[in-house]
Amino acid sequence: MNLEELQKESAKAGATLVAVSKTHTPERILEIYEQGQRDFGENKVQELIDKVGELPEDIRWHMIGHLQTNKVRFIAPFISLIHSLDRISLAKEINKQGKRVGRIVPVLLQIKIAREDSKFGIAPQEIDDFISTFRSKDYPFVKIKGVMGMATFTENEDMIRAEFQTLEKIFEHLKNSYFADDNEFEIRSYGMSSDYKIALETGSNMIRIGSLIFGARS
Repeated sequence: MNLEELQKESAKAGATLVAVSKTHTPERILEIYEQGQRDFGENKVQELIDKVGELPEDIRWHMIGHLQTNKVRFIAPFISLIHSLDRISLAKEINKQGKRVGRIVPVLLQIKIAREDSKFGIAPQEIDDFISTFRSKDYPFVKIKGVMGMATFTENEDMIRAEFQTLEKIFEHLKNSYFADDNEFEIRSYGMSSDYKIALETGSNMIRIGSLIFGARS
């Protein structure tokens, strides 16, 4: 599968394609950029900031990995979207750093839909408490724009589909209960190289693709 095919497939589904560039060199990222790709995802802050200065300014950078609070200040000035808001302490720090640099930082709520303990995210049964606590604080520099999730790493497509459907239901619940009047709450970021087709079928409108674009990690 080449990049152009993935771009056409995601565009047909009305989804944003995020090229996961972690572990790949700026030179390799530039090759993909020159094929028209503008959204790139990294999962480590240090690697991300090392690359930013070497690459075109119109790249939209996505932070897709688990984010430590002490690293937020490095990406707050430029990050296009943080996919991994999973705790109130992180929201507090994003707001603090957003205020410092004078910009509202867009984020997604990371929901734990996988069965693996290694995956991060807000437990589905705790999402209402999270929103309630978030709204009781004053975080004007944090903009929640949707949800993100990762399915269990398995070849069982029925399990993957069920987990994605769970995320869709959570998105709909949040939209109806808290964000009904917010047109910017619209992103459902799920689906990677191994399961993006199921994700698009289920309703994802942002997929994060690494190996299908870049090949194996360097």
